[in-house]
Amino acid sequence: MAALPVLALLLLAAWGGPRAAGQKRKEMVLSEKVNQLMEWASKRSVIRMNGDKFRRLVKAPPRNYSVIVMFTALQPHRQCVVCKQADEEYQILANSWRYSSAFTNKIFFAMVDFDEGSDVFQMLNMNSAPTFINFPAKGKPKRGDTYELQVRGFAAEQLARWVADRTDVNIRVIRPPNYAGPLMLGLLLAVIGGLVYLRGSNLDFLYNKTGWAFAALCFVLAMTSGQMWNHIRGPPYAHKNPHTGQVNYIHGSSQAQFVAETHIVLLFNGAVTLGMVLLHEAATSDMDVGKRKIMCIAGIGLVVVFFSWLLSVFRSKYHGYPYRYVSS
Repeated sequence: MAALPVLALLLLAAWGGPRAAGQKRKEMVLSEKVNQLMEWASKRSVIRMNGDKFRRLVKAPPRNYSVIVMFTALQPHRQCVVCKQADEEYQILANSWRYSSAFTNKIFFAMVDFDEGSDVFQMLNMNSAPTFINFPAKGKPKRGDTYELQVRGFAAEQLARWVADRTDVNIRVIRPPNYAGPLMLGLLLAVIGGLVYLRGSNLDFLYNKTGWAFAALCFVLAMTSGQMWNHIRGPPYAHKNPHTGQVNYIHGSSQAQFVAETHIVLLFNGAVTLGMVLLHEAATSDMDVGKRKIMCIAGIGLVVVFFSWLLSVFRSKYHGYPYRYVSS
């Protein structure tokens, strides 16, 4: 009977030995992967990966760190303007994390370019770029781990909120200094000061109702077209289908928009406003009848055509909208 405890110990050692060795090997592999990523991150905030690096460091276990990967196509012959714009914001986010005092090996930022890792795109069944995916420390990416670029835009601040939601890592975005704003303000003040100095004896231009009305109209058109939304969300200028090459300037959802879309809406609203002004002038001015008829016809044409196009844009974003003016 005394041999039974000895036999149990031998069986336990025989079973636990390989398990302990496997655990130790796993820890060594994990340590090597983390050290490799830390070394690359110290040189470049966004780690460029090909297919081999992606499979070894992102897909294959073990992993106790999250990796935010931007799948993109930055080569000039791809003509992906949105990819370049998104890359600039992504670099700002990664640099903000890399040079912050809270930087750890809990999360890394990486990039897979289509021309360097097309096999990765095929493996993930990915057919559009840019795309942001969070590969969590445990398990596979879930639905929320794919960033909704078309809805939220690619501004670094929006990406940081998404990263915080998926990884619990809060990144304070620090943008490089931009002197364009102060320079424009200084130039505007210089122009105003110059006008006041040159026309100090005649400041009637400050009471010009037409000038103030035009400035107010420009502001209203800019705001109603969605310029503030662009400033906050940072959406792409347009979207190019990588398969067909077709470029979309109008977003198909009412929850998002492209920068080009705001320019189009601004132009249409401006044309409708001009048509209304022409109609008003045709009805109230003292010009001869011939000129007033021309102004009336031009005003009606502008209102009909451009308001019809505005309705078409609205119908394309709000599917099922029952009304249209001239064109669908």
